Amino acid sequence: MEHPTNSRKKTNLTNDQRQSIYQMLLQQSVNGKLKSETTRDVATLFSVSTRTISRIWHDVKLQLQHGSVVDVSSKRANVIRRKRIQIDLTQVSQIPLRRRTTIRSLAKAINVSKTTMHRRIKEGVLRPHTNAIKPDLTDENKKARLVFCLSTVTRSLSNASPIFHDMFNVIHIDEKWFYLSKPSKRYYLVPNEDEPFRTCKSKKFITKVMFLAAVARPRYDSSGNEVFSGKIGIFPFTTLEPAKRSSKNRAAGTLVTKPILSVTKEVTRSWLIKKVLPAIRSIWPRDHTGPIFIQQDNAKPHIDVNDVEFNHEASKDGFDILLCFQPPNSPDLNVLDLGFFRAIQSLQEQEVLGSIDELISAVKSSFERMPSYELNKVFLTLQTCMKEIMKVRGGNNYKIPHIGKGKLERQGNLPLQIECDENLMYEALAYLAQ
Repeated sequence: MEHPTNSRKKTNLTNDQRQSIYQMLLQQSVNGKLKSETTRDVATLFSVSTRTISRIWHDVKLQLQHGSVVDVSSKRANVIRRKRIQIDLTQVSQIPLRRRTTIRSLAKAINVSKTTMHRRIKEGVLRPHTNAIKPDLTDENKKARLVFCLSTVTRSLSNASPIFHDMFNVIHIDEKWFYLSKPSKRYYLVPNEDEPFRTCKSKKFITKVMFLAAVARPRYDSSGNEVFSGKIGIFPFTTLEPAKRSSKNRAAGTLVTKPILSVTKEVTRSWLIKKVLPAIRSIWPRDHTGPIFIQQDNAKPHIDVNDVEFNHEASKDGFDILLCFQPPNSPDLNVLDLGFFRAIQSLQEQEVLGSIDELISAVKSSFERMPSYELNKVFLTLQTCMKEIMKVRGGNNYKIPHIGKGKLERQGNLPLQIECDENLMYEALAYLAQ
């Protein structure tokens, strides 16, 4: 049976410790020999294995036999380690971006191993970056974006600097496809766990449903309690149709949920009138005065702001609800595209789904589970984006700024509105006047 001292974790002894071991062994040796208990006791004292003690004593005896001065210093300082391979960042920056999309291609371009490249990335010498394509903006698009951002800037009696509007009277609507499953999904498995096996006749046939979402900015009282969540609703574009034939799942004539795959102006108008408007009337804060604007993008299925049928329904029950368009090619000016849809989708994809009804239920559940304070943060992000848009004269070549909203919220300092520099506003107006 192996002695307990031999199973100790290996310890690198200092030169002073090695010298002390040598002196102790020398004092207890008899005619150049050691007793087994001596080696064991010294090993226990210094928390090393008996082999380490024996090796030191063996080196001492060899040096004495050759008449050398006894030196028990560690030899680790003389070990030649593998030379670190440096990466010339100047050389990397000169390589075309199309050859810097994978670790393998970049490593080949600068003639280093893939492992070396991976280590440098892990150390932070190089940083990975995911790049998304943004809409191509015309000069007219940029001007429209700039005008839109300037129209939301106002002045407050309590604030000398211009600030962005609180946006409490604006409802953002947009459509999004939600899928029953993704063609490619990432899982994290333990070493011996079986890999999941998923099948489908074709990627084209993955079940999907389009949803119309409507959200406004949440409201809180003076104590920070929520009085309005801002979540108007999320409505699937589906119909109920009787099954044409019997199957193992249902009898003929049973009502089955079917997705509407082609959403037209007529369908959009119907959903706004029959679903969105009633939802607004039922939950909108009663103390609100003035018009309510429903902001939509410029997609073809969206109805015109002067649509007679919609305007007639929108003016009922004492409400003054109006449609308005956001600038063309500007998903960054809608809170749903800016972040809320992604948050809902991340929750929905955690569910195991097997039918359209389960997908609809999961999306609605994810919509309701999303905390209202997260929606409020997206409205603040929208204001910071407007500020950046003004800086780049209506363009979209900017990074979404981070102001530490979570930290500010924990400290109770989360602003209601973002300030806009007065010089920035005048510069934007001067640019439009040119």
